[in-house]
Amino acid sequence: MQLFTVIFLSFVAASVLVRLWLSQRQVNHIRAHYAQVPAAFADKITLEDHHRAADYSCANLRQGRITLAWETLWLLLWTIGGGINLIDQWWSGLEYGVLVTGIAVIFSLLLISSILDLPFSLYHTFVIEERFGFNQTTWKTWLLDLVKLALLVIALGTPLLAVILWLMDQAGANWWLYAWLVWMSFSLIMIWAYPAFIAPLFNKFSPLQDATLRTRIENLLRRCDFQSQGVFVVDGSRRSSHGNAYFTGFGRNKRIVFFDTLLESLSEDEVEAILAHELGHFKRNHIKKSLLLSGVISLAGFALLAWLMSSPWFYSSLGVATPSIHGALLLFMMVMPVFTYFVSPLFSALSRKHEFEADEFAHSNSNYKALISALVSLYRDNASTLTPDPIHSMFYDSHPPATIRIDHLETIAAGGSSG
Repeated sequence: MQLFTVIFLSFVAASVLVRLWLSQRQVNHIRAHYAQVPAAFADKITLEDHHRAADYSCANLRQGRITLAWETLWLLLWTIGGGINLIDQWWSGLEYGVLVTGIAVIFSLLLISSILDLPFSLYHTFVIEERFGFNQTTWKTWLLDLVKLALLVIALGTPLLAVILWLMDQAGANWWLYAWLVWMSFSLIMIWAYPAFIAPLFNKFSPLQDATLRTRIENLLRRCDFQSQGVFVVDGSRRSSHGNAYFTGFGRNKRIVFFDTLLESLSEDEVEAILAHELGHFKRNHIKKSLLLSGVISLAGFALLAWLMSSPWFYSSLGVATPSIHGALLLFMMVMPVFTYFVSPLFSALSRKHEFEADEFAHSNSNYKALISALVSLYRDNASTLTPDPIHSMFYDSHPPATIRIDHLETIAAGGSSG
C-alpha cells in the first residue's frame, strides 16, 4: 500500500469518526435539554415547539449518519476500490478523444452518484419533512425539479468542463491560472444570471403587492442607500413551509426576495428588521469578502491540482491505473473534501462573525426588538434547536446559536460592546 493511500484512508477514518462523535454530542446535548425550554425563550417558545425542534434535529442527525456511511463507502469504492478506473477504461476504449472522454467519464460518475443518493433525498423530503409538517412538495414537482436541475447541469457544466479540460491539456504549465480565470468568470456570471434567468426556472417570483409593506421597505432601502431591481415574493410554500429571506445577484441585477411563508408569519416590523439584517451583509461587504476568499481558495486549489496532475503516485494511490487530465480533476474533486473537513470551523466562524455584523447593522437601522421577535419566530417555525452542542455548532453552524445571537443584540441595545 502506497504512502498516500495510507494518508488518504487515515483522513477518511478520522473525518468519519469526528463526524459521528459530533453527531452524537449534538443528540446528547439536545436530549439533555429536552425537558425544559431555555429560560431566555420560556415566554416565547412552548414546550411542544421545543420538543418538535429537538425531535426534528435528531431525526436529521440520524439520517445524516446513515448518509455519511453510504457516501464514505462509495468514496472508497470509486477511488481505491477501482470504480473510477473501470469507468475510465470503458470510455477510453471507445477512443473518442481527450475532451469527449473526459467529459463522459466525469458526467458518468456524477450521474451514477446522483442516482445512488436519490433514496436519501426522497426520504428526507417525503418522510422527515413530511412527518414534521414542512413538506409541501408533490411527486410531480420533485421530479420536474430533478429533470430541470439535470438539464441545467448539462447545459452549463458541459461547456465549462470542456474549456477547463482543454486548458489542462493544451495551455502549458500555466494552465491552472487560465482555468482559474475561467472559473471565476463563470462564477460571477452565474451570480449575476441566477436571479433573473435560473431561479425562475424553479420558482415563481412576483413583485411584492402589499403597498404598506412595500413603502416601508423602499424607505429602508433609501436610508441604507441600497438599489435593487425590485422586491419579490417567491412561492416557497409550493415545496416547503420553511421561511427565509435573502438578496441575490450583484450590480444592477440585485433582487430582494421574501419567501411567501415568511411574510405570512411575521409582522411588518419583523419583516423590515429581517431585511435590514440581509442589507447588513451587503453594506458590510460580506459578499465581496466571500467572493475574494473563494477566489483565493480556488486559485490555491487549481495550483495544487496542477502539481498533483503531474504526479503518478496521485493516480495510483487512489485506484486509477492510467494518468489523465480528467482523472486528476475527478480525483481532486472527490478527495479534497476529506482533507479540508478539519478546517471547516474556520469558515463557520467567519460566517458567524458576518451574522453578528449584519445583526449590528440591523440594530442601527431597524427595531432591534422586532428583529429578536422575528428570529424567535423563525427558530420556532423552522424547528431549529435552541440548545445546540457548542462543539457541533463550531463545526457546522453558519449562524450563531439562538441564545448567543439574541444576547448579542440585547448587549448592543444596553450600550455594551458589540464584539
